[in-house]
Parts: sequence; C-alpha cells; structure tokens
Amino acid sequence: MKQIILTGDRPTGRLHVGHYVGSLKERVELQNSGRYDEIYIMIADAQALTDNAEHPEKVRQNIIQVALDYLACGLDPDKSTIFIQSMIPQLTELTFYYMNLVTVSRVQRNPTVKAEIQMRNFEASIPVGFFCYPISQAADITAFRATAVPVGEDQMPMLEQCREIVHKFNSIYGETLTEPEIVLPKNQACLRLPGIDGKAKMSKSLGNCIYLSEEPADIKKKVMSMFTDPNHLRVEDPGKVEGNPVFIYLDAFSRPEHFAEFLPEYSCLDELKDHYRRGGLGDVKVKKFLNNVMQAELEPIRNRRKMWEGRLSDVYDLLKAGSEAAEKTAAATLRDVRHAMQIDYFDRDDWMKL
Repeated sequence: MKQIILTGDRPTGRLHVGHYVGSLKERVELQNSGRYDEIYIMIADAQALTDNAEHPEKVRQNIIQVALDYLACGLDPDKSTIFIQSMIPQLTELTFYYMNLVTVSRVQRNPTVKAEIQMRNFEASIPVGFFCYPISQAADITAFRATAVPVGEDQMPMLEQCREIVHKFNSIYGETLTEPEIVLPKNQACLRLPGIDGKAKMSKSLGNCIYLSEEPADIKKKVMSMFTDPNHLRVEDPGKVEGNPVFIYLDAFSRPEHFAEFLPEYSCLDELKDHYRRGGLGDVKVKKFLNNVMQAELEPIRNRRKMWEGRLSDVYDLLKAGSEAAEKTAAATLRDVRHAMQIDYFDRDDWMKL
C-alpha cells in the first residue's frame, strides 16, 4: 500500500509558532524522510468559510499568507502537493455522502467541536457548515487515501471520527476507503504550545501568538512580555517550571548548541530548570535566552518567506498546479465511492436490469 500524508491549515491569518512546533516542523521532516509516496498539504479555505461566511475576503487574502509560511518552513512543491481545498469539488460531494453515516449526537460529542463552538460563542447559533466540519475533514482525508495525518493533539478526536466514518462506509458498501493513522509531534512539549499570555492555547483570535513572519524586534517584545510563574516575584525566590510558558517554549525550541552559544554557564535545559526551581535565577535572564533561541530558529524562516514574497507569480503557479493534481486524485476516489454505493448509474451495465 502506498504511504500517503494529508494535512493542512485554515487560512484565517498568518501561521504562528504553535503551528510550527505542533505540525509544520514535523511535516517538513516527514516530507524529507523518504518514507512517503505522496504528500498532500491543503489550504482549507472552504473549512475556514464555515465561521467566516460574512467575511470571505479574510479567507481569500490569507491563502497566499499560508502558502508563503508553508514554503518558508521548508515545504517543497517538488515533494509535496500544496493545494486549495475549494478548488476540489469532489470533497463537497464526498462530505454529502458521509453526512448520512454520522448522527447529530455523535458530532455533538466530538470534544474538538465542543471546544471550538465554545471559543467562538456559537452555543446559541451554530452554522451548519461549522457543525459538520468533522465530516468535511473525513472527506478531505479519505479523498487522497491518506494513511497518515500529522496534526496536533487537539485534532485527535477529529481523526477518530474520520476512522469511524471509514469503518461505517466500508462495512456498508465494501472495502473502499483507507483508514488513516494520526502522527503526533515527537517532542511532547510540541503537543500543546500555550499563548504568550499563559492561556492554554495559542490562537490568532486571542492575539497571543508569535507569528513565523514576525520581525526580530516584535519577537523580542513578545518574549519579554511572556507570562511566567506568578509567584516568582524576586530573583532569589524558588520558581515553578511546570506550566510556565517560558520553559514550555524552551522545551519546544532549545537545543544543546543554543546553550553553548547563548548561555554557556549552563550545559543543558535541565540545569537551567534546576536553578530556576532552587531560586537565584531571574525571569529576565531566562526570557533573554528564549529570545535568542527564538531568533535563531525563526530568522531562516523569515528570510525564506521574504524570498518567496518576491516570487508571488511562482506561488500562484504552484498552487494552481497543486490544485489540479489534487483534483485528479480526489476524482479517482470519488469514482470508487460512487461505484461502491452503486450510484454511478451510467457507468453500470446492470442499472436498467429489473
């Protein structure tokens, strides 16, 4: 069986470091690993419209922004098919068929859906498209016969619902769809990167992000303003590392060579943590180190992004070519689905037989 990846992001703004450590960095590593035969990276504009229907310009304008962030992080159009979701009409038809296999109560129990509804204050009035986006995601994944879906931990309920739809379809219509597996980031700290304000989730809507395209001065300003241990009031006070956003970011980004370059009095992150726990280590010193680490990590990404910004016509061309290639793959899957359901009427010799 071919090994195939499908993953993507909603184009509601520039991508941030939460996206990077949660999935983008892993995608690039998987892309370059040689373990996968096909890799599809989707800019999920149709899904973004489920809660931005009155502001389509927000989605439209950010398609290029997301594409630029992808290319800046190292996604290679020669190795990965980068495409725009709404350009693949077969996904809508698959979603419609899958809707018949899922109950309203099952969608309501999806933890990711419940959390997103609460975050957007949709409790009183949920757009149907938004409510059904787990089913749309299943269409996206199965259309490309994905065997692996690299995502953050918060998307695990969505993948589980996809697997349920695959099981239900195959049990009714015969073995047709491919069951995907989730691929989580190897670094446990990357499973959930908090916002700089200490909130549980980094979110564009909450304004607590560090964007991949941020200028150095803006990165420094945000790092130095980060939430830390509220009880660590003086340098000599013992500090708490667990749940401290500054140390969570260091878990996600710092490497041994960073200590040798920026903080040579410590050999590793564990030594820094031990000192902070004992007391005698101030937040400013730790934040300055984190800033140096972040600058080192984000500078090459920012430079590549600026290079692609000067080649926007090439970005347009690769998105168009990627969407055309993706549509061919999705069309082949849809033909198989229609045949399994016996609704490919004019392609069947037995349709008119009574």
